This record gives sequence, C-alpha cells and structure tokens, in this order.
Amino acid sequence: MMSSFSQLGVPEDLIRGLDALGITTPTSIQASAIPYLIKDGGDLVAQAQTGTGKTAAFGLPLLTKINPADPKLQGLVIAPTRELAKQIGKQLFQYTKFCPEKIFVEVTGGGDKIDLQVHRLKRPTHIVVATPGRLFDLLELGALRLDTVKHLVLDEADEMLSMGFRKEVVRIVEMTSSRRSTWLFSATFPDKIKRLITDSMSGSPKLIKVEKAQVVNRNISHRFVVCAREEKDDWVASFLLAQKTERGLIFCRTRAGAIKLGSELAKRGVSADVLQGDLSQKDRDKVMRAFKKERTRFLIATDVAARGIDVEGLSFVIHRQLPEQRQYYTHRAGRTARAGRTGFSICLIEPGERPDITELEQELGLTFQALDWDSHGDDSSIR
Repeated sequence: MMSSFSQLGVPEDLIRGLDALGITTPTSIQASAIPYLIKDGGDLVAQAQTGTGKTAAFGLPLLTKINPADPKLQGLVIAPTRELAKQIGKQLFQYTKFCPEKIFVEVTGGGDKIDLQVHRLKRPTHIVVATPGRLFDLLELGALRLDTVKHLVLDEADEMLSMGFRKEVVRIVEMTSSRRSTWLFSATFPDKIKRLITDSMSGSPKLIKVEKAQVVNRNISHRFVVCAREEKDDWVASFLLAQKTERGLIFCRTRAGAIKLGSELAKRGVSADVLQGDLSQKDRDKVMRAFKKERTRFLIATDVAARGIDVEGLSFVIHRQLPEQRQYYTHRAGRTARAGRTGFSICLIEPGERPDITELEQELGLTFQALDWDSHGDDSSIR
C-alpha cells in the first residue's frame, strides 16, 4: 500500500488542504481508488462503509478533473441524505483551500430554502452535491442542467435504493448520458445495486472490494454486554453518568424506543437529545447543531435518523439493540474512532442473542470482547 497522498498522484495544492485538516496517511479505500481515478478516471465500483475515508477517495480525483476556467457543471455527486451531502460539500471545499484557481461547489438538499439554491446556481458552479429529491425539484425549475456533467458519483448507493430513490437515480443516469465516468460507492451489493451497475456503466468497471478486516475501522474496540431487556435503561444511564467528558451516540431500532430511552434517561438524571424521524427539519437541525457544538454530550438516534451524521470526537457508540440489518452495524460503529482516533462500540444483548455476536464476527471479520463493566460507576475496563 502506498504511504502518502503524493505517491497516489494527488496534486500538491490539494495535499496542502489535506495537511491543514491533519490528514496525512491514506486509508485502504483511498490508496486503492485514488491512483486509478486520477490517472484513468473510468467507471468504478467500490465497497466502502461510512468512516473509511470514501469522500476523499472520490473527492480528490474529482477535483483534479475539473477545469476551473469552464463555468459549466462538470461533476455531480448524489448522496442519500441532506446531512451526507453537506458533509461531502464541506470536505470538497476544505480540500481546495490552497488551490490557485477557485473550484465552485454547491450543495442542494431538501429542507433548505430552494429559492436560495436557485439563486446560487446562477453563479458558476463546477460541482453539485445533491440529494435525489431536491435535484429533481431544481431540474423542474430549470435551475440547472445535467448535459454538461462529465463525472457522476453515486455515494452510499445501497442507502439511496433502500430509501426508495431507484427511479430518480436511474433518471439521473439517463440525463447524464454524455458523462465520461460513473463512480459508485456502496457498503453492500444486493441484486438491485448489481442491476444499477449493469444499467449505468458500459463494459467492465474497475472493482474495489475492501477486505472484511478493513471494512470496519481498526481503531474501534468491539464489546458486548449481556443484559436483560428490562435492565438496559439502567445500564445505559449508569454508563453515561460515569463518563467524565466523553461523548457518544446511543442507537435504538425504533422511533418509539429512542423517545422512551430519552425519557427514561432524563428520569435518572442523564441529559440526552433524541434524533428520530418525526422531527421537523428545523428541530433536527437544532438537535444536530447542539451535538456538534458539544452543548449536548449524548445523542440517541435511530438508524434512519442517523444517516449522514458526521461528528468528530465521539468516544463510544452504544447499541441498545443490535440493528435489524447486519450491514448497519458498521454504519453505526463507524460514528466513533474517526480521523485517526480510537473508540468503543458496545452492544447490549439479551442472554439468547450471543449467537448474533458470533455471526457479526464471522461476517465482518471482527473480534468482540465481553465487557465486564461495573454499573456502579467503575469504568476501569473501558480504556
């Protein structure tokens, strides 16, 4: 594996942007994708989970393909959620901090004022990062056109299809028929993703499959606690109360479960915000802003509500229940141990669920350790 971004072919001005962010060593997906995309730039299909550095894996090569002197739209990145789109846009902007010629990136997601987005798109725009729904709103208003797009990126493609955006994605593929390449990133490859690849790419795209041992961040320690269902709220409360300055996420399977846990924690003197699908966009933004600015230390979320969350400095993730779909474990766990830090992923399992941990280990190439944590406040084993 190459050891530096320079060896991967990344230009010096973009490397300066990475250095300013403290990013110096390529991840596995970056080392595999960047040289091919910069040099060849052809169709690519890559397996990549959240937290593996995939934004830089496609973002850095995409920036090298842009002609800043041409004001037309050249790159289109489609993401499943507004939060992920914003995260991608922010990172692309940060990478270009030291570029001599300005590359203009616009983020268009639902929940933001569409008239403001229409106004901004009247300016030169080289790259648009969009959610499928809002992109079509803007197309209907004539705010942008896709016939000049040279490079199409489909990020978290499995998430987009599972959210019901298949028709929109297929239409985007059709509307960018003059593009030079399609780069698709997906954590999993169900049949509907395979069909999308066949429909959207010509010939044989380059395939990059991250080894199981690299799918989940190696800086995460995976633990489990055997806990009766009725004791889980007490366990979570005592664990959170024992944390001095650490911050973390607690995942629940359902909206009702997340709301109930928030209420139960409050009764036990623990303050935690709840992020769930019934929140208005305004309230969701308010909760996320408080969490990102560290005004709240703990956030309870459902899998759907947590899509696209990227918050640095989280020490742990607690799974009040294991996710219904196994691939969501890596999405959840990947919220901690970002940017080279370490973190803990702690699963609360009922006595009969021990085989589920073994299945996760086998499927993802992980090793889980039992956590003998004293709920009376001795957290000496969490180190």
